[in-house]
Amino acid sequence: MTAPRFPSEPAVLDRLAGDRNVWLCTTRPDGSPHVTPVWFVLIGGSWWIGVDAASVKARNLAHAPTVSLALEDGARPVVAEGEARLHRAPFATEVVDAFAAKYAWDVTVPYRPGSDRLLIEVPVRRWLFVGSAD
Repeated sequence: MTAPRFPSEPAVLDRLAGDRNVWLCTTRPDGSPHVTPVWFVLIGGSWWIGVDAASVKARNLAHAPTVSLALEDGARPVVAEGEARLHRAPFATEVVDAFAAKYAWDVTVPYRPGSDRLLIEVPVRRWLFVGSAD
C-alpha cells in the first residue's frame, strides 16, 4: 500500500494549521458511532489529540482503533481516516510543544484530579476532499 497523498492545496494546509476543532469519530463496543469535537495538531502525516485516559474516546479506541476525523466546515470538507495509536507519558516534546503553540495549553495536565492523560496519534491512511478520495 502506498502512503496517502498529503494535502498540498494552500487553503487545506491553512485549515489544518489554523482550525481549532476536528470531529473525531470512534466506535463504541456495541458498534454505534461516538462523535465528539476535539483539539488537535497535525505533525507530518499524523493527527495528535489529547484525551483523558478514562474518556469514552479512549475506551472505544482500546477495542476498535479505526477512526475518522472531519474538520468542521461541511462546505469544504477535509476528512481523514486511520488507525489510532494510544500513547502514555512521557510524551514527545514536539507534540507537547505543538499543542502549547496552537492552544496555549499543556496537553499533559490531567483533566480531572487523579486521572491520566493519553495522546492519540492517527497516521492518515486516507484523505477525502471535495471531489476526491485518496
